[in-house]
This record gives sequence, structure tokens and C-alpha cells, in this order.
Amino acid sequence: MTREFVAFVIAGGVAAGVNWLSRIGLSVFTSLEIAVVIAYLIGMTTAYLLNRMLVFDRSGRRISQEYARFALVNVVALAQVFIVTIGLSRFAFPAAGFDWHPHEVAHAAGVVSPILTSYLGHRHFTFAKDAS
Repeated sequence: MTREFVAFVIAGGVAAGVNWLSRIGLSVFTSLEIAVVIAYLIGMTTAYLLNRMLVFDRSGRRISQEYARFALVNVVALAQVFIVTIGLSRFAFPAAGFDWHPHEVAHAAGVVSPILTSYLGHRHFTFAKDAS
């Protein structure tokens, strides 16, 4: 493992914690599905800032361009998070009789599911050196 990947995982862990805790707070006001999406956006912004400051070298792009690329990679990750979270909490856990904090456990599993795909996307797309 490289220093960059370890730093990415740590930054992602902090952002995932922000995401997960935000979802719990948001669930008081809205459905699980909406809370997962909003919390993901909060976590994504946290992840962008930490990755830009602590993990990857500067790409040479404007922040708005980098953030747009970061968001694009995260659209794929959001789909992964959503499918895992909702799949576990609505289908797999009830079928298995798992009822210990099913939404929280499912969301935690969902949040960690895109680690490798996100790292590769951000390394080779979001923060890749601008060729122009």
C-alpha cells in the first residue's frame, strides 16, 4: 500500500463518518432514501476538501473543475452506496431476520463499499495532472 492510498482511506474514513452521522441526523426529518443522498453530498464535500488538502498533488485545474470531476466519480460511488444500503436494509436484512440497527449497519456497509473504485477514479481522473 502506498502512502497516498493510506491517506485516501483515512480521509475517506473521516468523510464516511461525517456522511454516516449526517444520515442519522437527517433521518429525523426525512425518509431513509432522501437522508442517504443528502448525507452522501455532505460526506462527498468533506472528502473532496480532505483529499485536495492532504492526499493528492495539485492537478493544475481550477477548484470548480476538480470538484465537478470529483462529483462525477462520486455519482458512481453514490449508486454503489445507495444499492448496498437499500438492498441490505430493505431486502437482505429482513430476509435474514437481522434487526439490530439495520439502517445504520446497512448504511455503514454502503459507505465503505466504493473505496477502491473511488480511489482509482480520483487518482486517474479527478486529481490527474492537467495535460493542457
